[in-house]
Amino acid sequence: MSSIHQQSIKEAAAYIRGQKGVEPQVGLILGSGLGVLAELIENPVSIPYTDIPHFPVSTVEGHEGELLLGTIHNRPVVLMKGRFHMYEGYGPEVTAFPVRVMKELGVKSLLVTNAAGGINTSFEPGDLMLISDHLNMTGTNPLIGPNDPDLGVRFPDMSQAYSRQLRQLAKEVAVGQGVALREGVYAGLLGPTYETPAEIVMLRTLGADAVGMSTVSEVIVARHAGLEVLGISCISNMAAGILDQPLSHDEVMETAEKVREKFLALVMAIIPKM
Repeated sequence: MSSIHQQSIKEAAAYIRGQKGVEPQVGLILGSGLGVLAELIENPVSIPYTDIPHFPVSTVEGHEGELLLGTIHNRPVVLMKGRFHMYEGYGPEVTAFPVRVMKELGVKSLLVTNAAGGINTSFEPGDLMLISDHLNMTGTNPLIGPNDPDLGVRFPDMSQAYSRQLRQLAKEVAVGQGVALREGVYAGLLGPTYETPAEIVMLRTLGADAVGMSTVSEVIVARHAGLEVLGISCISNMAAGILDQPLSHDEVMETAEKVREKFLALVMAIIPKM
């Protein structure tokens, strides 16, 4: 995390500000098939990732590559339509770079969503799970290397990686909407292969309720930067070995499509209160 890195953050943020969008307070990172939220942003200013200095580019189907500035129920937001994954060949600090840029733009809280495989056998595809905590099983960390004290402390506390206050808010909103909101631990793995049945048994033994290939790097950097984080997983399929069927990205996208109304209603009600 050299001074060049800080320079990159400032240059990216300056370019985004120059596009004359809102000054965002809430950052949103949307997972596979959940980008539909972008359609509900009021007065959006769209910026392709390819135009933003130092920004990586998303290469995954279901992850469109654009940054949107606008409002949701009068709350100024910045939304990433499509995220970056380490399995695309990016280092963890690169996948989380947009979080640094959001902080530089003035964001105070971050909502991360993802599509995840259900490990907890009481879950069903289509469930929404509030992330209470995570297991970083990627084997790496976005904070490896020299620490820039202007960006955060050398050894950040992760005892409340996912804000208790924001989780309580999400639960209250869900009750008000009659949405059943699960809660559990998210295991973040490197990918891009789906897990083997034996790996799922391992993860369940370690206390994971859901598994995916994103989110943990973003959350680590968000906490390092002092942002409050709320995480929601869409349980898109049951993980390997639970059902006698292979896993596919198509199934993930189909389930995300089915839960979109429930997901959108919940998130749209939470954002103004974050």
